[in-house]
Amino acid sequence: MSSHSHEEMPGNDRPERLSLRDRLVPLTVAGAFFLQMMDTTILNTSLPQMARTFGVRPLDLSTGVTVYMLVFAAMLPLSGWFSERFGARRVFTFSVVLFCLSSVACGLSSSLPAFVAARAVQGFGASMMTPVGRVIVLRSVARSAFLQAMATLTVPALVAPLIGPLLGGILTTWASWRWNFFVNLPVGLLCVVLIHRFVPVFPPERDRFFDRKGFLLSSSALASLLFAIESLTRGSFTSVLSWACLAWGLGGGAWAVAHLRRARTPLLDLGPLSYPTFRLSTLGAGIWIRLAISSTPFLLPLLFQVGLGLSPVVSGGYLAAYFAGNLAMKGATTAALRRFGFRPVVVWNGVLVGVSILSLCLLGPRTALAATVVLLVLAGLVRSLQFTSMGTLVFADVPDRLSASAATLSSISQQVAMALGVTFAAAILNLSRQLSGHAGLELSDFRIALAAMASFAFLAAWLFRKLPDGAGAVLTGHAPVRPDSDE
Repeated sequence: MSSHSHEEMPGNDRPERLSLRDRLVPLTVAGAFFLQMMDTTILNTSLPQMARTFGVRPLDLSTGVTVYMLVFAAMLPLSGWFSERFGARRVFTFSVVLFCLSSVACGLSSSLPAFVAARAVQGFGASMMTPVGRVIVLRSVARSAFLQAMATLTVPALVAPLIGPLLGGILTTWASWRWNFFVNLPVGLLCVVLIHRFVPVFPPERDRFFDRKGFLLSSSALASLLFAIESLTRGSFTSVLSWACLAWGLGGGAWAVAHLRRARTPLLDLGPLSYPTFRLSTLGAGIWIRLAISSTPFLLPLLFQVGLGLSPVVSGGYLAAYFAGNLAMKGATTAALRRFGFRPVVVWNGVLVGVSILSLCLLGPRTALAATVVLLVLAGLVRSLQFTSMGTLVFADVPDRLSASAATLSSISQQVAMALGVTFAAAILNLSRQLSGHAGLELSDFRIALAAMASFAFLAAWLFRKLPDGAGAVLTGHAPVRPDSDE
């Protein structure tokens, strides 16, 4: 949206002391993100109870999870166009309200089809929330506050896995599984009040053309790709539908890119990819490091319970230590980036991410509890620093007129990387088991999978060496002017 260049952003050249808006806009957006992520982490705790209510098997409820994921993916390419056509604040408010109302519908569901339909609407609301929220922060806060603002936006992803399962268990046990969804309503209402109080209004582009062909190609290809990845993770290697979706996901995706590149008014402007910082953080090194890191929440519970034979309670405690390490790094992320700059941090911390994942191969039945906790906390610390650094670097050099497309493309890249992380990890586990002749998964299989994931992190660190020395320097205070030549 060209009407909001950095020269026009309120307080762009303010002193280091942050204004009320610089603090409250990121917190408001983070609150909405927390609402979405809490819903995801809380759901798994109530699946058996929900299955009894609906009169189905717990496994049947995976349909609700899959539908949410597919609608989220299919509507994601639309979020940038929506925010420009109708205004970012209006779309963000709409997404929160829709998410909350569909959450209530989930809680009131009396059958599986009704629940699946409500989850589909929830997925649509969530698809607007993340990219549009990032655009709002990018266009609202001063440059001096951007590092801290992006660090704030990552907090929900770190807090939700810590308290979501516990809260879900408490609500399911002492009240009803329905309250896992009803609890979203008061949180959502508070977010709406804060949005209207603190988030500025961005004028919409009324004449924004809707690229119907670009939408059909990009949304169907992305949804098909994620469905294929998810089904292949479950072992559906003989499913014709899975392979057909994979073929369309790749072929249709290539067709969509070709269309978006030559269209006069594309649904998604691919201009952000011309900026090295964005390209490397999303399609290059960023894919590999996210793939490696995203595999750990999948691998660790299995490692603890299947590989080491620990109870779910002990396994949950270890995972809490891992995510606590993520949270503990938040206070130091901004200082580290201001002290060293983006390139040294993402390169050397990328190496540490690989080392931390590789160090988890040392865990065994005789490993002391303290040593296990230390390794997990350290892994969480470097994971958090890498995620926040990349999430900020993505927008470092992209001009405001491309911010909506940049946020959408970044969200798409993250969704694909997360799905690939689980798929690759599961495939390596199964391949290791088959080659070794094990009847079931053993500790050695998990060590091989962790080593493979660590190798992806090392590859990403090597690729990040291509970043220029001054990458993102305007955000760390090392450069006086942000590159914005297109403005």
